[in-house]
Amino acid sequence: MRDPSMLHALVLMNLLFASALWAMLRPSIVAAVICVVVAIAWVIWNKPIEGSILLTLTPVHGVTESDLLSVAAVLVAAWTVLRVRSRR
Repeated sequence: MRDPSMLHALVLMNLLFASALWAMLRPSIVAAVICVVVAIAWVIWNKPIEGSILLTLTPVHGVTESDLLSVAAVLVAAWTVLRVRSRR
């Protein structure tokens, strides 16, 4: 039997992209919050497709290439919040 963690990571990555796209196309506070929640989940459960270590924090923890997707998603969420607040 194959390990389902790779499939779960790919589904979560697609959810990250979808939530960021939703936040950009239909800006709302709800979309921004969901984008941040999925970004946090991505950092926690992206182990099967992490990529190279960019910055070592401790001997067992570091910042990887795929962690940068969460940074981008949080930036999209922040930009979405700014857009929503400027409309009010």
